[in-house]
Amino acid sequence: MADSLSPSLIHAENISVQADGKTLLDNISLSVRQGEIVTIIGPNGGGKTTLIKALLDLQKISQGSVTRTQNLKIGYVPQKLAIDRTLPLTVKRLMTLTEKNDHQTILDALNETGVAHKLNDSIHTLSGGEMQRVLLARALVRKPNLLVLDEPVQGVDYVGELALYRLIENIRDRHQCGILLVSHDLHMVMRASNHVICLNTHICCAGKPAQVEQSEDYKMLFGQKGLQTMVPYSHHHSHSHDPLDSDILDGEDCSCGHDHDHDHPHQTHEGESK
Repeated sequence: MADSLSPSLIHAENISVQADGKTLLDNISLSVRQGEIVTIIGPNGGGKTTLIKALLDLQKISQGSVTRTQNLKIGYVPQKLAIDRTLPLTVKRLMTLTEKNDHQTILDALNETGVAHKLNDSIHTLSGGEMQRVLLARALVRKPNLLVLDEPVQGVDYVGELALYRLIENIRDRHQCGILLVSHDLHMVMRASNHVICLNTHICCAGKPAQVEQSEDYKMLFGQKGLQTMVPYSHHHSHSHDPLDSDILDGEDCSCGHDHDHDHPHQTHEGESK
């Protein structure tokens, strides 16, 4: 776990970004330390991806500063990766596009994210969850001490999201790297995050997940969603479903005829029975 006294892997001090006469980020400060997960949440257009790009020196900042620790290695999973569907590209080839790694190193990274069996498959045949796991492996192959993940569960269903967030938490614990994570849903990252920043051009609120959840600014931004809590429930089964991409969504019945035992988050509102 992160030590609050440990030095920052990356630190932003009062950074702002302006473009085309608009303020995209206003006076943002944050730090990510070794072994901690810092999560950025906020509405669409609130500046989350702009902040990631500014921290990675992919977006010019108008004021403030970004400091990185010496010899910082960053693994980055972008929000979107546009690849021409007519381009023949296997998982193995994707893993070696920007830097060369030996076969075993690639295999180890894919194995850690659960998709080593897809090594020779075309990326165009991958499901949403499988593709995100490949991209995560591609970031891990650099052996980073900071992982930057911009909406890493895009295109993945609800159960697949849970599996990916558990994987991210396990990666943090195994490698003791820092993780900066952009997410659309506080509840999905509640258990794993050390620090949450609610961003809407400026920092509306920040702190531990439970503190942010109770913040009036958070509730105003997200409406009733800000009043929801996640209550895990279980039902029993004698078989398993693929956690990469499940067709069984929260609240739906499985028609397979078996009893189930999944950890599904169940959303309730304050004052409602669980």
